[in-house]
Amino acid sequence: MKKILITGAGSYIGTSFEEYMKQWPDKYQVDTLDMIGDEWKKYDFSGYDCVYHVAGIAHSDNGKISKEKAKLYYEVNTKLTVLTAMKAKKAGVKQFIFMSSAIVYGDSAPIGKMKMITKDTPVKPANCYGDSKVKAEKGLKKLEDENFKVVILRPPMIYGKGSKGNYPLMSKLAQKLPVFPYVKNCRSMLYIDNLMEFVRLMIENEEHGTFWPQNAEFSNTSELVKMIGKAHGKNVHLIKGFTWTLMLLSYFTGLVNKAFGNLAYDQKMSEYKEEYRKYSLKGSIEKTER
Repeated sequence: MKKILITGAGSYIGTSFEEYMKQWPDKYQVDTLDMIGDEWKKYDFSGYDCVYHVAGIAHSDNGKISKEKAKLYYEVNTKLTVLTAMKAKKAGVKQFIFMSSAIVYGDSAPIGKMKMITKDTPVKPANCYGDSKVKAEKGLKKLEDENFKVVILRPPMIYGKGSKGNYPLMSKLAQKLPVFPYVKNCRSMLYIDNLMEFVRLMIENEEHGTFWPQNAEFSNTSELVKMIGKAHGKNVHLIKGFTWTLMLLSYFTGLVNKAFGNLAYDQKMSEYKEEYRKYSLKGSIEKTER
């Protein structure tokens, strides 16, 4: 039996993983540790095969942020991550999995411009949130050796029942609006259960390295809203001709490009020797909205 410690209590990804792994009670033991405060430092990490680190401050700011908030990003996303990994390594833990993000490559490209990330694309964070993730990655790589394997995951937008961020907003719009602007864009997304299976395989196969899990299909924001509407028995009509209007609006608010901009991973980056994408985009939307 593999023993797994989730460092970060109450997070969407952490609680989802704990629930997902209950399918195999005889194969995996999963414990969760609250990382707020200093009590976690007293916890005994010895005996665990893997530490899955999900503690962190998510990016929810638009525009400039205060110095205090910027400092908090580095304290939690960088320093806490590295300190946790150091403790895990000292205790003899064999593997450390870190939730990084596609944000390390910067913001979405604006409407009308493509941003397809490949394995050769350099990291280029556009804000301190992305930079805090990059610095954490660098700190972890320094700790890696043959007895301490580090897995860095750089997922795109994660969604599923109970998720936060852009997806719940799109779901609300799909259920309320009879029409929605059609904009041609391309985005990588990752359904929560597809991510959970990927993490399970990382642990099962004792992997190390950097990985870019994503759904097998790219998403289009407008088509996604229509798909969500359909899951609720509604027909959302997509109206063309709003692209230029939205492009003008994007100069006044970053929310436009966040929703309709382009940010995708080359699908070749996301292939793995075992299939982790249990749900198609359509299937995942139906399961989320059910």
